[in-house]
Amino acid sequence: MEERKIVECVPNFSEGRDMEKIEKIVAPLRGKEGVKLLNYEADKDYNRVVVTVMGDPYAVRDAVLESIGIATELIDLNNHTGEHSRMGATDVVPFIPIKGMTVEETVELSKETARLINEKYDIPVFLYEDSATSPERRNLAKIRKGQFEGMKEKLKQEEWGPDYGKREIHPTAGVVAVGARLPLVAYNIDLDTDNIQIANAIARVIRQSSGGFQYIKAGGVEIKERGITQVTMNITDYRKNSIYRVFETVKMEAKRYGVNVLGSEIVGLVPMAALVDSAAYYLGLYGFDNDKIIETNLME
Repeated sequence: MEERKIVECVPNFSEGRDMEKIEKIVAPLRGKEGVKLLNYEADKDYNRVVVTVMGDPYAVRDAVLESIGIATELIDLNNHTGEHSRMGATDVVPFIPIKGMTVEETVELSKETARLINEKYDIPVFLYEDSATSPERRNLAKIRKGQFEGMKEKLKQEEWGPDYGKREIHPTAGVVAVGARLPLVAYNIDLDTDNIQIANAIARVIRQSSGGFQYIKAGGVEIKERGITQVTMNITDYRKNSIYRVFETVKMEAKRYGVNVLGSEIVGLVPMAALVDSAAYYLGLYGFDNDKIIETNLME
């Protein structure tokens, strides 16, 4: 019997404040056969909602396309502000193989989705990560550089033509990146200071692009409502760089500035394996792994 194929998709939409709009955007992901809406988290400071959906690859694709259509109607980036970088009303659409799918199959699914986004909504699309058409396009940050405001001119540059669509941004929805990747951990660490320069300095220490840890993308963000800053990051391969290692390094670097770590948060869902390493570290456990977790044995 052929193994059932399951894919995860984590579309990020550039709306984190208007819950009425957010509910309309996620509505197509509810109650669909073969699709399960697992989670959606809106952040007012980032003005962004991160959605996690899982299920049959083509059922997920079609439901996500419907959500993108609604986001395109409701979000106008000409009137959008927030702490998180963004270039599109639907900013990024990653697909993650979960069960019965190869990376190659997930890449093909991402390319089909990208083509349909452009055909249906006339939005230019870049392919990134494992779906990228050139090494320079693997990194989402490089594609997004310039954000919505700078993308009109960026698309005219010879090396930045979109993978799908014309060299013209959608007037309100911008552009979108679509790709396939492994599961990542979206992770934020709170600092008890409102000095963004300190958060940025710590981010530079830990991120790969500045000579820090491999598989870490990081930056500083102001959370003005709470009077604090965050070191916000993506851990792109938790198997090779554990959460605890990054957390302890941020604590150590914060002490240089007389700053304390208040706590941390995981945005969206996280693989259980990403937490096991940190639990074992803080509890000083010997020889602890997934095989000692009840739920893991039940799922097998």
